[in-house]
This record gives sequence, C-alpha cells and structure tokens, in this order.
Amino acid sequence: MPRKQAKPTAGAEPADGPIQLLSPEGVLEPDSRLELPSAIDLLALYRDMALVRRLDTEAIALQRQGELGLWPSPRGQEAAQVGAAYALAEQDMVFPTYREHGVAWCRGLDPVSLLGLFRGSTLGGWNPYERRFGLYTLVIGAQTLHAVGYGMGLVRDDVVGSGDDSRDTAVLVFLGDGALSEGETNEAFLWAAAQNLPVVFFCQNNQWAISAPYSVQSRVPVAQRAAGFGFPGVSVDGNDVLACLAATREALTRARSGGGPTLIEAVTYRINAHTTADDATRYRPSAETDEWVAKDPLERLRLHLTASGDLVDLGGVGGVGGVGQEYFADIERREQELAEHLRAGCRALPTPDHASSFENTYADMPPELKRQLAEHSEYLAAGFHGAGQEIGATR
Repeated sequence: MPRKQAKPTAGAEPADGPIQLLSPEGVLEPDSRLELPSAIDLLALYRDMALVRRLDTEAIALQRQGELGLWPSPRGQEAAQVGAAYALAEQDMVFPTYREHGVAWCRGLDPVSLLGLFRGSTLGGWNPYERRFGLYTLVIGAQTLHAVGYGMGLVRDDVVGSGDDSRDTAVLVFLGDGALSEGETNEAFLWAAAQNLPVVFFCQNNQWAISAPYSVQSRVPVAQRAAGFGFPGVSVDGNDVLACLAATREALTRARSGGGPTLIEAVTYRINAHTTADDATRYRPSAETDEWVAKDPLERLRLHLTASGDLVDLGGVGGVGGVGQEYFADIERREQELAEHLRAGCRALPTPDHASSFENTYADMPPELKRQLAEHSEYLAAGFHGAGQEIGATR
C-alpha cells in the first residue's frame, strides 16, 4: 500500500519564514533577525556564482561526451555555496559533501582536480591542508563526524576562544537535507553540542534527497532540529547570497570565539537532477521546478547590480552605480576561458596506475591488501581475462 507521509507538526514553520536580505526582484530588504553584511564585494560575488555555474554546465557536457563517469550538479545552489564560502577565514577548515563545487572554487582549488574524482583518475585530487578544504565525501553524512573530530582537535590545540582573530579557527561542514536522516549526522550534532565545539553545520535543503522529498524525513523544518540538541538553528533563503553570507559569518565568528555550534538551513532547490545518472522528471513535478527557476540566485543579484541609481552602501561597495554590459562581457570572457581550461584539463588527466587504489587506502598497507595487489598485478601482467581472452578484446 502507498506510504503515508508525515505531516509537519502544527506551528513548526517559523512565522516569518527563512531570513531574506535580497528579494527575488533584486531589492535589498533588511531583516531585524540578521545584520546586513558590510564590506562585501557584490561584483565578486556575482562573478564567482557565474563561474561556478559555467563550471557545472561544462562538467555536465563532459559527462555527456563520455569524459566523466558521473557529475552531481549544484545548479540553483550557487548563492548558498558562494555566500557561505565568502564567510570563511583563511584558517577555517571545510568538510564538503560531493556537490560543493562552488565552495571549492572560492577556496582556490583548480576545478580540474574536481573532475578527476568523477573521471576515475584520482581518489581525491587535492591536498586538504593546502586550501583548508577536505576531500569530497560520498558516504552520506560521514563528513559531519569528520568535522566534529576536527573541531575536538581545535579545542585541544587551544585555537578556539583565544581572542586572536588570526589564530582562532572554526569548522564549516556541508550537508544536504537527506543527511539529516543519517545516524552519523545526529551523532555529530550531539557531540558538537555536548562539547561546545566550533562547528557550523550548513545544510543545503534542496528539497529532495534523490527521489525522497524532505516531507518524508521530518515533521519539523531543518533549522528547528538544532534546538533538540541544545544549540542555535537559523533558516535563510538559500538563493539569497547575502543572507547565506551573513548567517554563516555570524555563526563562524561565534564558533571561533568559543560560542559552540550552529545549524544553518539554506532553503534552496536543486534545479538539475541529483546526478547525471538520475531522471528527476520521474518524481518531481515540473511546476515545482519552474517555480524555483524563477527564483534563480544569479538573476536576483544581477537585477540588483543592473538597477538604476547607486548601489546601496555596504561598507565600501556603494557608489558603483548600475553595472553595465562591459562588466558582464568580462564575465562571459572568463567563463569561456574556464570552459576551455576544463575541457583541456579533463582530457589531460592521467590514467591512474593500477596499484594506486591499494597504495592510497591505508597509511601502511596491511598484509591482505599486499596479497591482493600482488595477485592483481600478476593478473594484469598476464594480459588475459579468464581462459585466453585478451584484456580489451571485447571493447
């Protein structure tokens, strides 16, 4: 029989809804619940959101051409990712899922390194310590415990609450709404609260965990779940880059000072399918997708930038005036350069050595893996599948 969906508890939805500072029409609307960020480069925010979208578009094309095995698209979530990334201090550590391409971009990773994982060329693709950005985690929710463990280390290293802004460090961990149903995530919430750890949980509630809507996972909004563990939760419009930046900056500042964890819910929508292997039209109504397309985070900021008259003074950004076509033409040029870099870089990625997956699983390879590697190497050296069939003969 059909599964009966749970209904939200009465009064569960916040009366004022998610915090929004920039409306879908591109109008600034201050909210008393969250201070409007100052000293923000709006032009840079738009540039990075546009380039992240082009990264995504090009990666999808590469997957369709057979250059990538899979690609998880973040289309529609650019404001959430770029806004959160702009709130980070250099020393903060990020733990991503497998869709935080926008955060990786803002942390300075070469996007070709992201493609390697989905091409099968690498097991990770970058050193997490170089850009303070962890490796992608495909196991749903696992990264939340990794982040909590790292936060425990920060406390023991005395780099939390010292009062030295250049030294105090926080952790920003990303998760999707589907991860809230995982035991690891709830354990992470519990430990972060009990030990007052400097961890900010940033949940991109994109409405669907593959084919499961959020309504079948919880009776209350995402942000409200934090109260049950004893720490603050805040819900923001995930398509509003300013609200995402402001909420994350406030939470990270509190975490660095010893104020403990925060759960941020960025209410957004994944416009594309879960991955390039998924067909979202089988379970998502087209009208719902169309509704969210009209709330496009890039168009929202573009409308604000191109509005007549001066931009609002955000502590040094004001006085720019309506942005003209020259700025957007430069963005298009940068997008084309990025696309060419991605195409060339993807195809130049080396084929990994057969031993790499064995050698890079453990710091010290256990005897059983050594035995398997020797057996695998011998098999490949023979150049045959089974009874005399040459490798690749059927391709």
